[in-house]
Amino acid sequence: MDLTRSELATLKDAYTKLENPSLAIRISSAVGMPVEAVTRELGKRAPDAVVEAVSQSTHKAIEFVLQSSMRSIRANEQAPASPRLHTAAAMTTGAVAGFFGLETLIVELPLTTGIMFRSIADIARAEGESPQDPETILNCMQVFAMGSRASEKDDAAETSYYGVRVAMSKALTDALQYVVSHGMGSKSAPALVRLISALASRFGVVVTQKAMAQTIPVIGAIGGGLVNTIFISHFQDMARGHFAIRRLEREYGADVVEAAYLQLQSDLPDKR
Repeated sequence: MDLTRSELATLKDAYTKLENPSLAIRISSAVGMPVEAVTRELGKRAPDAVVEAVSQSTHKAIEFVLQSSMRSIRANEQAPASPRLHTAAAMTTGAVAGFFGLETLIVELPLTTGIMFRSIADIARAEGESPQDPETILNCMQVFAMGSRASEKDDAAETSYYGVRVAMSKALTDALQYVVSHGMGSKSAPALVRLISALASRFGVVVTQKAMAQTIPVIGAIGGGLVNTIFISHFQDMARGHFAIRRLEREYGADVVEAAYLQLQSDLPDKR
């Protein structure tokens, strides 16, 4: 069964979001800097202090959200996602943290990530997913692994949307089996430890870019609120693309949708 013209347009929109997730372009548009200048700044080697803060904060953030997700999400009636409230909340946490500098990242990031998770879950619900289903929750977590490429030398097969899904598949499957049997259980369970580590490693790439963005003078002068607004918008787009594809997969089958997506990948340029 072939996708309709409307659904192909939905798939193309998802492809554009998932394969061209440039944080640099968003920042450039927000502050009026040339994209090349922003890309150069974000691509600089992060200072040791940033690397250490990101390492601690990303792991803590993913662990916190994974542990709290099943207790905090409730099923709602089908309705369009409402991202503005979540964006405003993330902007507020970023603005407050911006007054105190990098030292607050380990406290601020779990809060911001929790807000982003709620927004991602809201988007999943709007695409027909059940927020109380463990598979949905783990797919919401998987969004944090999307939308990053450490450098232009990275293998596109590993950083493309389906590449990330393949790379994360075993960790997600093992975690889902554990959660179905034991609930969220202990954070020290091997299946959850592996998932947290895999998610934090990929999420940390974008968090490092967020931290480096705040060191750019013109952005630092505006504050962390702007950076967090861009940050959450970035992952909201990843969620919209991911859950639109999952909706199409439920209707047409995963193989049909993946084949159509890969055809787009061969026809359209990668603008990252």
